[in-house]
Amino acid sequence: MRIVILERNSVGPDVSVDVFNEFGEVVIYPVSTAENAGERVKDADIIIVNKCPLNGDTLKNAAKVKLICEFATGYDNIDLDYCQERGIRVVNVKNYSTQAVTQHTFALCFYILGKLRHYDDYVKSGAYGAQSGFTNFDRPFCELAGKTWGIIGMGHIGSSVARVAAAFGCKVIFYSPTGKSTCTDYERVEWQPLLERSDFLSIHCPLSDKTRGLMNLKAFKKMKKTAILINVARGPIVNDEDLYTALIQDMIAGAGLDVTGTEPMQDSNPLSKITNSNKLIITPHLAWASIEARKRLVSETYHNIQAFLSGEERNLIVEK
Repeated sequence: MRIVILERNSVGPDVSVDVFNEFGEVVIYPVSTAENAGERVKDADIIIVNKCPLNGDTLKNAAKVKLICEFATGYDNIDLDYCQERGIRVVNVKNYSTQAVTQHTFALCFYILGKLRHYDDYVKSGAYGAQSGFTNFDRPFCELAGKTWGIIGMGHIGSSVARVAAAFGCKVIFYSPTGKSTCTDYERVEWQPLLERSDFLSIHCPLSDKTRGLMNLKAFKKMKKTAILINVARGPIVNDEDLYTALIQDMIAGAGLDVTGTEPMQDSNPLSKITNSNKLIITPHLAWASIEARKRLVSETYHNIQAFLSGEERNLIVEK
């Protein structure tokens, strides 16, 4: 049994992957690309991958591969139709990062909402120590209580965010991009009412043909000028150029992003021009990456392989 880990770095060097040695020979690559993946997987029985494309081009010479394991929940990097034709099973890991992403969603929100960069700079610059009063509130902020928190995608993470938002006193509403959500705990609304009513709007849906570019200029124009957008899902769900326009023209109050249209974000991305951290905060796709979540990711992938070798179906992805 030959297992090829194409993107070892995706779980961090501080998290061990030695557990996979139990299954046979393990070949590890820190990072892989579409250009070199084909050569690297040609003798693999099992491939572990995160973002590297696996399709007809990269898998055409991988005659022995039987299983592809996503080191993630999302699987838009894999051509499922091609894998199905070849009889290659594809599995992912679900619900391993829910708490981490929920936590980061609110961290991004509070950073923008509470003008935390401004007030931290105010204190550390010496301006606070030089004033006579005990406080400063030249940048007003509001409470979550009584506001409307909108959610795009009510899966594990969306539901977790909803519970926390409700605990803060928010009215929670949500939109289902697929239209298939069975959630009845919160008010389900159509697209336009979601945009018009939300004071905070967080994205927790997969990237698909239905969600790519969902947040565009037309959508931003329907939102409240006081609204804050949070994207901890997939970058291309938001049109970066349109978000840039929405922010510099004050169509919305701010945005917190853990993902962007291309990663890592390049200087050519217009969002890189916005240096005002009171309006925009961007973190490097780490919302999911608590130590606990990364350890769960490795452990769950181990159990996926174990189940496959035992003839069991576990976290099998079937295109619907």
